[in-house]
Amino acid sequence: MAAETTAAGGRHFGGFALSLDRRRFLLAAGSLAAMPLALRTASAQTYPERPVHFIVPQAAGSSSDITARLIGQYLSEHLGQQFIVDDRPGVGGNLGTEAVVRSPPDGYTLLLVNAQNAISPALYSNLTFDFIRDIAPVAQINFVPLVMEVHPSVPATTVPEFIAYAKANPGKINMASAGIGGPQHAAGELFKAMAGVDLVHVPYRGSTPAVTDLLAGRVQVMFDVTPTALPQIRAGKLRALAVTTKTPLEALPGVPPVAEFVPGYEAVAWIGVGAPAGTPPAIINLLNRQINAGLADDRIKARLADLGSVVTTSSAAEFTKFVASETEKWGKVIRDAHIKAD
Repeated sequence: MAAETTAAGGRHFGGFALSLDRRRFLLAAGSLAAMPLALRTASAQTYPERPVHFIVPQAAGSSSDITARLIGQYLSEHLGQQFIVDDRPGVGGNLGTEAVVRSPPDGYTLLLVNAQNAISPALYSNLTFDFIRDIAPVAQINFVPLVMEVHPSVPATTVPEFIAYAKANPGKINMASAGIGGPQHAAGELFKAMAGVDLVHVPYRGSTPAVTDLLAGRVQVMFDVTPTALPQIRAGKLRALAVTTKTPLEALPGVPPVAEFVPGYEAVAWIGVGAPAGTPPAIINLLNRQINAGLADDRIKARLADLGSVVTTSSAAEFTKFVASETEKWGKVIRDAHIKAD
């Protein structure tokens, strides 16, 4: 739009006169608006200058909590500030996630993200945030495989035998999980859909009570994460039929992937780090480099391996693409199974 000089020394835009004082005000306002960006750039260069809160939306003692403490300790040692782990479980991890979403995007509040975050958008209809939009993925830490395990009384030692048994007994086999819409439940629903079997879902409040009932034979099958599955399988108390990864696990030699019998099947839990959307890229990149360096540390690798997880590294961009694909995949599973938590 053309501008004309007025007699008062201002400039005229589309019939509206702007005085010199008005122009000075706008210039000053523009300078003020630019200041936060400059401050963010400066803070990124000196980050972190104070303790960082690392929120874990799962319970203390969970694999997410243990992983956060391992990574948090490494970051504290190498970045010179405390990374304080703050467990805030509840509502499928949404309470802790929302706390991070509502935090300033300055790198001083981080989120331990996991597979539940990719499931929750389809599971909960009343979330006040959009995980994909409001959380910036920083780095992936690991994959947590699941194991398809059965009580010894189940007359099946292979996945094909289990499928045949389930088809001969539709609606009579109970499938335990650690809760509605959790990774174990989602893995079981994916198996039901792809194998064409009718299993009765029995949700529990966590893996421990679910495994207790599986050991007692009150439920017959469970897709459980390796940290809780491995001890019972190694003790001979439960039978492992398959792992949910595309390839076999070193921790369970001789146990094949489900995909060998149900082509295309894959279900893994995973853990990573996120930050509020809008966090300066320089801070995200710094954290990504440091987390990846920590994952190369022998002590951390050994501890994560003890938990039955598979360490993985990624750029922030790669992790962003992975989170989006997982959200799409599990969203379809949850919607097709008509599962709702609210």
